Amino acid sequence: MTPIDLDHNAGSPLRPVAAAAMVACARVGNPASAHAAGRAARRLLDDARERVAARLGAHPDEVLFTSGATEANNLAAFGLVGDGGRLQLSAIEHPCVVEPFRQLEKRGFTLDWLPVDAVGRVNVAKVSPEARLVALMLANHETGAVQPVAAAAAVAPVLCDAAQAIGKLPVHFHRLGVVALTVSAHKFGGPVGVGLLLLKRGTAFAPQWFGGHQQGGRRPGTEPVMLAVGLAAALDEACEQMAGRRERWTRQRTFLVEHLSMCQLNGPPPGDPDVLPNTVNLSAPGCRTDLLLMALDLAGVRASGGSACSSGSLLPSPVLAAMGLPDDRLRSAVRLSLGPDTTDADVKEAAGRIVECVGRLGERGA
Repeated sequence: MTPIDLDHNAGSPLRPVAAAAMVACARVGNPASAHAAGRAARRLLDDARERVAARLGAHPDEVLFTSGATEANNLAAFGLVGDGGRLQLSAIEHPCVVEPFRQLEKRGFTLDWLPVDAVGRVNVAKVSPEARLVALMLANHETGAVQPVAAAAAVAPVLCDAAQAIGKLPVHFHRLGVVALTVSAHKFGGPVGVGLLLLKRGTAFAPQWFGGHQQGGRRPGTEPVMLAVGLAAALDEACEQMAGRRERWTRQRTFLVEHLSMCQLNGPPPGDPDVLPNTVNLSAPGCRTDLLLMALDLAGVRASGGSACSSGSLLPSPVLAAMGLPDDRLRSAVRLSLGPDTTDADVKEAAGRIVECVGRLGERGA
């Protein structure tokens, strides 16, 4: 039985173009060194930074390479807020945003939660101009719902987690108007272990790490040249192929929703323009999420119960709970997410396997 990967939001396999780019520069020197090997490494790093900036609508000096979005969100959360004040956080944020903000709350900051509607979109009318920082992701990792980030950024400073959006919808840092934007390379076929923090020029930022001059001292430490080059190569491909992928994903997402009609859709419906076209979240009442995921795995379908960073939890998804879903849907939800190479045949075969698993578990009342 051929496995079918429908869990690309957790991490999409390394793209061949990124692997080739990394191999080509695997023996470069330290970019801080003055000798020829170091200068060559610096040129590769600067080129990667400029390519990333051009793709994401930023200036090169606004681009910081990090180990991923988790580090980038932590750096931004602690580096942007100052000594105290009011923070706002959407109720559907990823754990790598929620937990830093909870730590700030313990340090005396006031934390307000922004509510979401039934399809998982944040009500930006609740954003306060008095907020020191607002955390609002660009697209939700579980439902795919795209958020009104630019509208929020017009009211208050916004930290935008764009990890799930990159490569799936156009992203322009300056047009969004946010003060910080975060990215993980492995979400769009880049290497694991590298990401981005985009910081708006002129934004007050307190470094959280010390011991080096790299990246203007804002994120010291030797830059991972090979990983940065791989990230830039994957980003180039994702942006160049985005239109074709979006068209295919939109068709495949609609097929899944229609052919899995025994399940209930959680999030925006087909035809909604503000949803990631590769993401669908479904509940199969009467089938426990953990048992359904096990059955799907045995049937060769890779799926998820939500965020990979909290997939070990037996608790219902906080994202779906914030949307007001009833308990039977909370405890039977699965996320399916399509990748760059997912074919129509893959989706058709996966749908058949899912129908069989849901039917079998439903008969047993599992």
